[in-house]
Amino acid sequence: MVEMDSGLDTRRIVHPMERIVTGRLIRLLDGYTREVRIGQPVLVAVLAAAAFARLPALLLRSLFSFGGGGTRRRWKELKQGPEYLVTPVRLRNAAGQLCEVELHGHLPQSALHPADQVQLTLRPQRDPELPPRIERIVNLTTGQLLTPRTATLWSHLGPPLLLQAFLGTLLLAGVAACSALT
Repeated sequence: MVEMDSGLDTRRIVHPMERIVTGRLIRLLDGYTREVRIGQPVLVAVLAAAAFARLPALLLRSLFSFGGGGTRRRWKELKQGPEYLVTPVRLRNAAGQLCEVELHGHLPQSALHPADQVQLTLRPQRDPELPPRIERIVNLTTGQLLTPRTATLWSHLGPPLLLQAFLGTLLLAGVAACSALT
């Protein structure tokens, strides 16, 4: 009986150690989600600065009975980090080894196809048991340069909250400067 090489034999899968790997894409496996960890000290600092910026608005609202502001996300929602898509990718490198790497984030569906020749720029992950993650893909078959993007702490918090935190920091610095001068 002849054994067929499907390219998916898990006993021979390696995690590449090189920074740049060139090979033929074998398969994109089913993706799953992971959560970005949110450090509580950073979250507390941003929320405290944003709260300081909201103080003048709260005073005006209470004095003149203006309508309430927009809906705010709760601590629990902010503390739970954003999720991002992780897609295991299998490729056969130039030495003929079957390699597994991870793609974090999203790419256009038509960007990669099995049998495409690709050059991957990799970065090791904090957990040495996990395969390296893809930073950049050059699809040599189509000539496309692809950079996957994932959610970050800053995109999770959002521009309105970050703007409030920045204004709160400026307001706090102004109050501190005034109190130092008097």
